[in-house]
Amino acid sequence: ETSVIRPDSAESASSLDIDELPLPFVEIDARGVITRANHAARALHHPEQGELVGMTGWTLMAMDEKDFSSAAFHSQMASGEEPPVMYRSIFDCSGRFRTYEFHRSLMRDSEGRPAGMRLVFADVTESKKAFDDARHEQHWLESALSSLPDAVILTDILGVVRFVNPAAEELSGFAANELAGKVIDEAMPMLAYEPLDGTALDRRAAIERRCRGIATLRSRNGKEVKVEMKTSPIIDGQSSSISGVAAIIRKLDGGS
Repeated sequence: ETSVIRPDSAESASSLDIDELPLPFVEIDARGVITRANHAARALHHPEQGELVGMTGWTLMAMDEKDFSSAAFHSQMASGEEPPVMYRSIFDCSGRFRTYEFHRSLMRDSEGRPAGMRLVFADVTESKKAFDDARHEQHWLESALSSLPDAVILTDILGVVRFVNPAAEELSGFAANELAGKVIDEAMPMLAYEPLDGTALDRRAAIERRCRGIATLRSRNGKEVKVEMKTSPIIDGQSSSISGVAAIIRKLDGGS
């Protein structure tokens, strides 16, 4: 049977059989106290923590999230605005803190004033960790490329700029956010190209093979810059498909 403490003067989901819901569901009153919990929510609750209903909504959160979560809840109740999705670390029946994604909506009294909150939540620990790891890896890679003394420009398969490092900004005269989303041939026109490997450089060649040559580029200020350019297709490690082109560009001594 669903555990219930009825909130005063608040509309409730009492007409719903919330135990039929496949995801954990709780209701919290205006004080932040859990007044209702379905079977899925109670099944996640660690028995050594006591009865779930009657606790505050942040009792089981990680210590560094409790004060912030309490303040955010009361601020949300005071504003009367529908709350956004949030992520919190909760101590559950696994005996560990796991990351949950909370979808929330306000309960209101007969005059439309906030009187509590409904929450439906799901364990997203693994997916969030994978996302955070990928973001950390991307940040590390961007930091590594940014530290290179040579200009690095990454484009997608259509030639649209996806990344430039500081050296490429200096060479081109464009800031990274100005180049991002532009077609590289339009942003930095190649006025001349002398292959050093016998292969003329065009978009097809760039996505089919590695190319190396001496190029003359036009920078933002209209000046011609003579460079050594190496390009290579970017190959997806899982699908082996080509997803773009990487170019490493080094300004030659005496270039204007």
